[in-house]
Amino acid sequence: MTAELVHLAVQSGIATITLDSPANRNALSSALRAQLSDALARSAGDDSIRAVVLDHTGPVFCAGMDLTEPPDAVSELPGILERISNHPKPVVAKLGGHARAGGIGLLAAADIAVAAQHATFAFSEVRIGVVPAVISVTVLPRVLRHAARELFLTGETFDAARKSADLLLSPVVDRRSTAAPPLVWLECLATGQPILTTRFPGAEEAVEDHRSGFLVETPAEGAERLSEMKADRGLRTRLRDGARQVAVERYSVEDSLRAYVELWSDLDARSKGRESRSG
Repeated sequence: MTAELVHLAVQSGIATITLDSPANRNALSSALRAQLSDALARSAGDDSIRAVVLDHTGPVFCAGMDLTEPPDAVSELPGILERISNHPKPVVAKLGGHARAGGIGLLAAADIAVAAQHATFAFSEVRIGVVPAVISVTVLPRVLRHAARELFLTGETFDAARKSADLLLSPVVDRRSTAAPPLVWLECLATGQPILTTRFPGAEEAVEDHRSGFLVETPAEGAERLSEMKADRGLRTRLRDGARQVAVERYSVEDSLRAYVELWSDLDARSKGRESRSG
């Protein structure tokens, strides 16, 4: 009988998919891949589910492919990444530990990823001569290009703080409160409430406090704000209208396109400058 390596639990509209193969660091074995695919499919087809958490047991979120199995097994990975990326419900990857190789592909496929401060990451496959090609489909859109080049080439181990800066992760949290930001976001995703997020540097760019949503200091304050919004339909309407107004005031289509082009033109120029100097 095949051991249960992936658990699916549903509570209050939140589905938690837990990788539970700590003996091999939650490596993507054939059994785990099959069970993960099944859990993703079941959560996608359940209309009572409003959001999905991708969690794990043990000190490692996922170590990537199981190297004790045939190498052609990697052909199944794109399908799993696609199921996460195109999942009809928001997916939050919650890392209380490390991620390597294909494990980074999983978290990059999620809509939101949060990690404890002690978590580390590496595209370790390059150390055995394997290009991180499959997972690049989900990783590259979330990582600054110059950082991706460096990390894909070196296989260097990096920490959660760096990856937050390079945009792979949402804000990093203390290991004792790893669950706090996902819980706040998930409540909002599950109940359809206006945006509510913990305070972090730059949070004001996403939420204008008391106008388009709420910035909170603690999970307890977040729960209190959620109760207010659930009980007051007028407040919900006012915040939603405020969010639309803020978006119109801050971002026109032309401004957004201009900022996007300027950002990537600048990054491209810097990258080419470094390459010419190193050459």
